[in-house]
Parts: sequence; C-alpha cells; structure tokens
Amino acid sequence: MKSGHGWRVGNMSDLQFLPGTRHRPHLKRPMWIIVLVSFVCLFLVCAYIYPPNSRSACYVFSSRGCKALSDWLPPSPVRELTDDEIASRVVIRDILSTPPVRSKNSKIAFLFLTPGPLPFEKLWDKFLHGHEGRFSVYVHASKDKPVHLSRYFINREIRSDQVVWGRISMVDAERRLLANALKDPDNQHFVLLSDSCVPLHDFDYVYNYLLYSNTSFIDCFEDPGPHGNGRYSEHMLPEVDLKDFRKGAQWFTMKRQHALIVMADNLYYSKFRDYCKHGVDGKNCIADEHYLPTFFNMIDPVGIANRSVTHVDWSERKWHPKSYKARDVTYDLLKNITSLDFSEHATSDEQKTVLERSCVWNGIRRPCYLFARKFYPDTLDNLLNLFSNYTTL
Repeated sequence: MKSGHGWRVGNMSDLQFLPGTRHRPHLKRPMWIIVLVSFVCLFLVCAYIYPPNSRSACYVFSSRGCKALSDWLPPSPVRELTDDEIASRVVIRDILSTPPVRSKNSKIAFLFLTPGPLPFEKLWDKFLHGHEGRFSVYVHASKDKPVHLSRYFINREIRSDQVVWGRISMVDAERRLLANALKDPDNQHFVLLSDSCVPLHDFDYVYNYLLYSNTSFIDCFEDPGPHGNGRYSEHMLPEVDLKDFRKGAQWFTMKRQHALIVMADNLYYSKFRDYCKHGVDGKNCIADEHYLPTFFNMIDPVGIANRSVTHVDWSERKWHPKSYKARDVTYDLLKNITSLDFSEHATSDEQKTVLERSCVWNGIRRPCYLFARKFYPDTLDNLLNLFSNYTTL
C-alpha cells in the first residue's frame, strides 16, 4: 500500500508569504504634453480675443504670417448692421443693380483740382481739340481763379472752397467736382486730375480705354504698416473695421454708377471726416488716401481695378512723389511710362513689400497709365514738342 506523501513543513522561518494583491508602480504622466497643449489652447484663445496688431507678430508663429493664424481661428460672428448701414446698403445695392444708361453722346468729364492756374492748359487744349461733344471740363480752383488760354476751360470753374493737403477738405473738393459733373447726364466717366497732370495718349485711346472697360480705376491696396493700417482709428467702428481699411492714391477715374454712390454716401464719409484726420489717437490719418479705397473695398470690391491710371513715381520713398523738370522730360522717359503694363505699391511696414499688379483687360496685358504727374511748369514746351510722338506710342 502506497503511503501518501505529505508536505513537510520545516522551520516557520523558512516560509515566505506572498501578498494577496500585487501593486504596480504608478505610471508617470506626460506632463510636458499637457503643458504644451494647454499653452497652444491658451494662445489660440488669446489670439481670437486679442488679434495681433501687426503682421510682424504673426511671423513669430508661422512664415505665412497672419493668414496662417486666421486659418486656425473660428470665423468671427456676423455683426448685426445698424439702421444707418441698412439704409446705406439698400441705396448702394439699388444703384449697382440698375443697368447703366448708355447715352447716345457719352462723354468723359475731366475734373481739375488745382489751387490756381493750370500750367498745362495748352497741352490739354491740344489733347481735346477735334473731339468736341465727347468731353466736359470742370475746374475747382481753391485759391486763385485761373486765367484761361483754352476755350475748353473758359467759364468751367465751379464754386470752390479752400483745400488743405491731407485734410477732409480734399475729399470735399472731389465730391464737389463729381456733383457738378453728374448734372450732365451724358457724362459717363469721371477723371480726377491735378494741375501737374499731363496726358500720355491721344484722346481716342483714352476715351475707348475708359468707356469700354466698365470699371472704375480706383487705387486700393492693404498696407499693414504705420502709414496704412497704422492710421486706422477704432472710433470708426462698427461701420469701418480694420480688416476693411485700405489705402490708395486719390487720382481716380470713375464710372457714373460709382460717382452716384459717392454722392449718396454720408455714413462712411462721416466716419472719415470725424476720425481720419490729424491728431485722432495721436495719428495722422490722410482722408483722401483712405476714404475711397476703403469705401469701395467694402461696397463693390469687384467693380474697381485696384489701381490708378495716373502714373506717379514713388521710387524716392519720400512724403511726395518724384517731380519732373524740363531736363527730365525726354522721349525715352515718356515711352517708358506709357509702356508700363504693371503697377506697384510699396507697404510701409518692416518688410517694405512691393505689391505688383498686372494691367489686364479681356485677358490681355495692356499699358496701365493714361496720365502722369508731377510735372513742373517749365516742362510745357518739351511736352508740346513731344506730344504728337509720345501719344501715339
């Protein structure tokens, strides 16, 4: 008989008792991930509530600047329009939706904004001669009444008022010229010119260029620098937001629909009259450089060319553009200007970005400029001698 084997228990000190539950050490939390995610979330919330005031701040986080940052942020809530905005936009919408009435005798209105005499009146007389019935002339002389040498300018002054450079009075003079020119229903396109402007092409070329383009040549671009968006005042809110603020040269050409809209506007004009001027928020906002570009960028951005057809040379990067004297005016100079098929804008921020825009019509690049400034009075003889040559380039 086999005997059963039993467990022999030796000395109790030899026994080892295992715990019933096995405890594992706690896992270390990835604190650096939590901190990083929290930082990113906090940054996005702050960027949404307090957006960067300058583009240079955006480049800290992305080489694409503020555009990359805005792609990450949720869209801003749609703001409810004020009563004045609703009324204004109804009027603007109806004017834009009304088909333009093409006059049988469509004319271009040339609007001269000058402090006094027009030194190039002889040149303009040569430009206009033989095209009677296809143009109108209006003169706003803010200081001295000019003595006219051309029959096309006699008795063409309108009631004028003082104009101060950089002030809203410049915009008031532009609106005064438009109002007088709009009284003639045959005026279909309106060209703002200064006393230092000269034509670069013959009349037929200018007439066809403007009347058959069906657009307004209003200079308009975004300048993030101190002489662009840096002039903006939050007092313009809610009607004018920083994202809509634009800059451009005042020398426009404008189709009749847009001229009517400018005259109908009081809401946006009053914002620039009251808050785009010297001293507001310690800034020096220049109304004639911002009112029309911002206004049309808001109400009809596809209806403007975002460039001017008046050439100005800002290559010297001064407060005023380059001026041409008699020794500068040559056939080659005028040929170079008339052959330009792109326009440039330079921003005033740290990047000093040069924005180049091609001049395209019906898919074809064409010369950008019909007029040029600033020419000194002593250039008249050279321009008269060269006129028949450079206007046919």
